[in-house]
Amino acid sequence: MYKNFNQFESKTMNAYLLLFAAIICEVIATSSLKLSNGFTNLTFSIITIVGYSASFYILSLALKTIPVGIAYAIWSGIGIIIISLIAWIFLKQSLDLAALIGMGFIIFGVVIINLFSNISGH
Repeated sequence: MYKNFNQFESKTMNAYLLLFAAIICEVIATSSLKLSNGFTNLTFSIITIVGYSASFYILSLALKTIPVGIAYAIWSGIGIIIISLIAWIFLKQSLDLAALIGMGFIIFGVVIINLFSNISGH
């Protein structure tokens, strides 16, 4: 399947780059969903639909290499954190101590999966 370790490492790195791109598309789509005002704002409605479509397509490419459970854990964890930060900074939504602690646990969980799990794809 792989001629050498570098080929495996390159394919894995590309899959994680695809996953990151899918997360960014999803974050843009989710942020636009809020701004679409129930799909009454055409511009943000289109950005939402295109963003989610691109996100799922790119995620499907990443899933050729990354196990679905690992990819979804990373996708949801990083997505929650980025969306929460965008809502806090740009939409002036507050984050209390419990939310911040919970996000810290999410970050910690994603790090544990990527560093110590044997099924994480590396």
